[in-house]
Amino acid sequence: MSVSINPVKSSFFRAAPRLLQILRVLARHKFLGALRGKGHWPSPKEVRETFEELGLTFLKLGQVLAMRRDLLPGAYIDELELLHDQLPAMDFAAERSTIENELGDPLMLIFASFNETPIAAATIAQVHEATLHDGRRVAVKVQRPDLEEMISTDITAMTYLVKLFEGLFPRLRGLDLPVLVSEFAKSLTKETDFYHEARSIILFRTALADLPDLWIPDVLAEFSSESVLTMEFSTGERIDLYAKQHPEAMPKAIKTLVRLTLQTIFEEGLFHADPHPGNVLVLPDGRLSLLDFGMTGELDEAMRESLTHLLGAVVKGDARGATDAYLEMAPQGSEKVNRAALLLDIKAVLYDIHRNDLANVSIGKSFDSLLRAGSRHGVHNPGEFFLLTRTFVILESMIRQLDPEHDYLGAFREEITRLTKQHFSVERMKEKTGKLGHEMDRLASDGPGDLRQILRRLAEGNLGRVQAPAVEALGGRITRNLERLTTAIAAAALVIGGALLVEGRLGGWYHVLGEVMVVSGITAMVIVFVGILRGDQGRGRGRR
Repeated sequence: MSVSINPVKSSFFRAAPRLLQILRVLARHKFLGALRGKGHWPSPKEVRETFEELGLTFLKLGQVLAMRRDLLPGAYIDELELLHDQLPAMDFAAERSTIENELGDPLMLIFASFNETPIAAATIAQVHEATLHDGRRVAVKVQRPDLEEMISTDITAMTYLVKLFEGLFPRLRGLDLPVLVSEFAKSLTKETDFYHEARSIILFRTALADLPDLWIPDVLAEFSSESVLTMEFSTGERIDLYAKQHPEAMPKAIKTLVRLTLQTIFEEGLFHADPHPGNVLVLPDGRLSLLDFGMTGELDEAMRESLTHLLGAVVKGDARGATDAYLEMAPQGSEKVNRAALLLDIKAVLYDIHRNDLANVSIGKSFDSLLRAGSRHGVHNPGEFFLLTRTFVILESMIRQLDPEHDYLGAFREEITRLTKQHFSVERMKEKTGKLGHEMDRLASDGPGDLRQILRRLAEGNLGRVQAPAVEALGGRITRNLERLTTAIAAAALVIGGALLVEGRLGGWYHVLGEVMVVSGITAMVIVFVGILRGDQGRGRGRR
């Protein structure tokens, strides 16, 4: 079952034994001395061994901290990245019990055969090969038993531990450790809910259905639950092993990897956050097979737009544009950030990037440098940005492992160009213009009436001493200004959209359509401006 964690409601006394055990392990590995300053930190190796000793929840926490290069020095990050994700195999009797309880039938009524030896055993679950009664080979992912109690107890202990340390050492409050623990608890809740993973698989299959060189195993819903996930079996070979025997196939495979990553990010707002070689197989027919959707990220439309601007600014070396786009991606508390100081740091980051050969530039490391710069100036980076940075770091590392000479940025630029042309196609512009027109029409028709209703209620309530005629007059003025505003927004959208089409140098009807949109938008703006001038003149005569 998925883990639902609420440390506030959890009992301290229930977590106390685990808390004491954690403190003993931390003390033995010299963690408590680290509170006196960096000079007393344990070695990177001891940090990794501590997480391994503390078990499943702390293994996952260590893997999360390995993404936080803004919090820890590089040597500790490198060591945490070595944390193994392999645990001893579960007792098969416990697995059988989980499957039968979740799916409601004896194991051999559900499956014709079931291999008791797992083909993979990780922190959250392990995977077995099985056969259905209709002959189909499947992979069955079974969650470890007692996860909810184990993880809930550990998260509660972490919560009290953070409160204790922040009380004793106030300087730790600047690290936002309670937020880190809360976000970690949320990510574990998602990762232990196989319904969520099944949903992610379906979304990725739909988003990448037009990619002929990729196959994602489908979910068999009738044999799946919150703790058991049954999928089509992939008969492929790990891509890193395949590359050693078939190096000539790697350029095409890398192009597919880049395309599926960027297409899902910019078109669907989705990304696979763990694209390491063990999760990418090559099928006998040469297609790639993408596995394990337990760790995925989602970006809303606003964040995708900011990400597009950020990438463009980084490529062009535009520090001011990169700063603005970066703060748009991390809006929480950004109004308190010293923008001038952050801008200087980002200028230094972009200088380091562009003084090197562009062929050696790493997008993941560039994002990582931005995160570090932001954290130094108090930016609250969203969790999605950390996941996205991790995704690019892992992807780039795998690509360089598969083909050290491959022009990764060239493949990246090619895919961005394709997505840009698709984004500004006539069909997409028609769709966006239609949506914009519909929203503007609703705003223009519904807004004035809604505004009058609100003003009338205010006049009848606590503001009853405001005279109705004055309120109606105010409503009329606001209505006129609202109509002008909606017209101005629509006009600006036409000018911007048209300019993009003209600057895109696509030629033909794109250029003509762009010029028409620009002229129409400017004409509408002039009409609005003349209306405002006339209104101001009328009010001036009235006052005289």
